[in-house]
Amino acid sequence: MAKQRIKDIAAEMLSDFLPANDLELFNIEYVKEGRQRFLRVYIDKPPAEDGSDRYVNIEECEKVSRYLSDRLDEVDPAEESYTLEVSSPGLDRPLIRESDYTRYAGRLVDVKLYKALNGRKEFSAELEGLEDGVVCLRDGGEELRIPVDSISKIRLAVVF
Repeated sequence: MAKQRIKDIAAEMLSDFLPANDLELFNIEYVKEGRQRFLRVYIDKPPAEDGSDRYVNIEECEKVSRYLSDRLDEVDPAEESYTLEVSSPGLDRPLIRESDYTRYAGRLVDVKLYKALNGRKEFSAELEGLEDGVVCLRDGGEELRIPVDSISKIRLAVVF
């Protein structure tokens, strides 16, 4: 419960600050790794008016980190110490929100499944969208429909 509370507090603190700085909240994680705890805040930029991607720079991450760190110090929401990290979700960002499936339709994604489909647990395919909890993909000429709960990871593929 404390884990969700800290994430909610951080999200609330950023709710006005991020849009005022042409940024948006992508995700928040509060995790324990070894003996350390991390509050990870992933920020993004909304797409440009023409729909093209825009990317967060290091100065924007630093600005959000300083702002959030100061606010969190005021309320001290965690009993244990933690490290605050602010970053972008990266070029190979995971698809975690329903809106991600619309925003990135037509893009190549890397998919990992819990159980094999047609003998494969990992593949790359073109994202067509999300309909009623089912991810629609095109793998060559084949259309794939995979329930979201069958997918362990789905990320944008990085193509050079």
